[in-house]
Amino acid sequence: MRLRALLETEALGLRLLGGEEELDRTVRGVMTTDLRDPSRYLSGGELVLTGLAWRRNSADSEPFVRILASAGVAGLAAGEAELGDIPDDLVTACLRNRLPLFAVNEDVAFATITEYVVRQVSGERAGDLAAVVDRHRRLMTSGPAGGGPDVVLDLLTTDLDLRAWVLSPTGRQIAGAGEPLAPGICAALASEHLAAVRTGRRGPHRISLQGITYSLFPIRGHGRGAAGPAGRDVRESVLSDWLLAVEADAGDWPAERLDLLQGVTQLIAVERDRRDAARTVRRRLAQEVLELVQTGAPPAEIAARLRVAAPVLLPGLGTAPHWQVVVARVDWDGGDIAGGPVAQSLLEEILVDPSVSGPEPSDRIAVAHAGDEAIALVPLPAPAGEPGEEKGPDTALHAETLLAAVRDPLAAGLADDGRLTLGVSAAVSSAEGLRGALEEARHARRVAAARPGRVCAAGHHELASHVLLLPFVPDDVRRAFTARLLDPLRDYDRRHRAELIPTLEAFLDCDGSWTRCATRLHLHVNTLRYRVGRIEQLTARDLSRLEDKLDFFLALRMS
Repeated sequence: MRLRALLETEALGLRLLGGEEELDRTVRGVMTTDLRDPSRYLSGGELVLTGLAWRRNSADSEPFVRILASAGVAGLAAGEAELGDIPDDLVTACLRNRLPLFAVNEDVAFATITEYVVRQVSGERAGDLAAVVDRHRRLMTSGPAGGGPDVVLDLLTTDLDLRAWVLSPTGRQIAGAGEPLAPGICAALASEHLAAVRTGRRGPHRISLQGITYSLFPIRGHGRGAAGPAGRDVRESVLSDWLLAVEADAGDWPAERLDLLQGVTQLIAVERDRRDAARTVRRRLAQEVLELVQTGAPPAEIAARLRVAAPVLLPGLGTAPHWQVVVARVDWDGGDIAGGPVAQSLLEEILVDPSVSGPEPSDRIAVAHAGDEAIALVPLPAPAGEPGEEKGPDTALHAETLLAAVRDPLAAGLADDGRLTLGVSAAVSSAEGLRGALEEARHARRVAAARPGRVCAAGHHELASHVLLLPFVPDDVRRAFTARLLDPLRDYDRRHRAELIPTLEAFLDCDGSWTRCATRLHLHVNTLRYRVGRIEQLTARDLSRLEDKLDFFLALRMS
C-alpha cells in the first residue's frame, strides 16, 4: 500500500505536515516506538508511530529522524497526545531528511492505525488472510468481550485449518484454539523458542513433541523487534516476548503462507500492547508506594496509598488486610543492560494468577523497578476463618513454588550468561510492616543469589541467622574456611571410600545422637564411632564441642 492511501483514509484522521512529494512510497509494515534509537528494529518500508516520549528537547529531533531516514522507513506518524501540537523542530528535521511526517489526532489510537496497515499489507500479500484480519478487526473493536487473541486463533482454525496457541515466555497459555496444551508441552515449546532466539537460529523455529511438529513464531509488542543473534538487544526482549505456536511444520511453507502468520502475530501484538497498557496504573501505584516506603514516609501516608491500590488490585474486595513483597533481579554477564525493566516484565508474568481463567490476564500485583531490581507489591485476600479470629493469610506466595513451573523456560532464555534471583517476604498486615517486608525480600534474594543455578529463589522462612549471614561472607574467606575443615575429609574419602563427609552430615543432622545416626546410616554404633574419631583426627576438631559442631555445620552449608 502507499502512504497516500493512509492520508486518504478518513477514519485514521492523519494530517500531513510535510513530504507531500514522497506520498507514493510503499508501506510494508508498521512499528510503534518511543526509543531514541530504534534502528535495530527497522528493516525498511515501515510506517513508524511514535508518542514523542523520546524527545526531551529540540536537539533530539534531528538525530531521531536521521536514524529513520537511514533505515529507509516509509514515513513517520507522531501522536499529539503527549505534547499537543507537533514540535516545529521535528517538522523541520523531517523536511530536511525528506521523511513524510503525519500528525495523529489524540482521539485516534495507534492500535487503530496498526490494525489498518497490517490488514492492508497482508491483504495485498494473500487473500486468505485478508478475510481473517477483517473478521478479527470487527470482533476486536468491540473490546475485551470480543475474545481477544482467542478470536483470531479460532479463525486460523476455521479459515486456514491451523491449530495455534499463544504462550508467554514462561510457557503459560494465554490463548488457544481447541483443547489447551498440556503444561509440559507449553514449557517445552517456550524453552525451545527461547533457546532458539538466544542462539540466533533463523525462524520460524520447529520442534517435534510426542510425534507432533510445532512451528514457533515470535510476537513482539510495543518497542520490540528483531535483533542480532545472542546480542544485547535479544537479551533485553527475549524474556518478555510472547510466542505463537502452530501445530504444523512451516519448514516447507511458501513465502506467502509465512507472511500470513507474520501478519497474525502483528495482530496479536496489538492485544499484547493493550494488556501492557492496562498494567500502567498498577505499575504507577507500586512505584508510588515504593517511593514512600524507601523515603521513610509516615505510615499513615503509606496506608492511604494502599487504600487506593487495594481496589485496583483486588476489585470488589475492599482494602487488602495483608501484603507481601517480592524482589527479583536479572543479571547478565558483560554488556550494559538495564536489568530492572527485564526483571519487571518477568516478575509480572511469574505472578500472574493462573487460577482465574478468562480473556484477560489475572493480575493481582503491582510491580515497580528501581535500578536493577523489580519489586512487586502483592495484596492477599482475607483468609477464611471465624469472624474476629486472627490468622495469617492462607493465600500467601511461597518462594519454592513460584518458580517450579517456569524454571526450564527461564533457564533457556537466560542461557549461559544470565541469572534470575528472587526473594519473597512474609505477609504483613499494616503499612508499618512494608519497609521491613521490603528489606526481608531483599535479604532473601541475596540468599538466593548465593546459590548455584540460573534461576533461584528464597523465602523469608530461610532467613535463619546462619543462612542470612553466609551470602555476605567474601568468596575467598568461604573457600579458605571450607577447605581447611573439609578438604582433609574429601581427600581421605577419595583414597579410602570411607564416606566421612556423608557421615559428618548425618551426625550433625541427628544432633550428635549416636543411636539415631547409626540407624540412619545402617551402621553399628562402633563403626560410627570409628568414623567420627577419624574425622576428629584428620581435622584436629572435637565433635563433642558445640563450637566445632557449628564450624562443621557452616562449612558444609558453604561448600
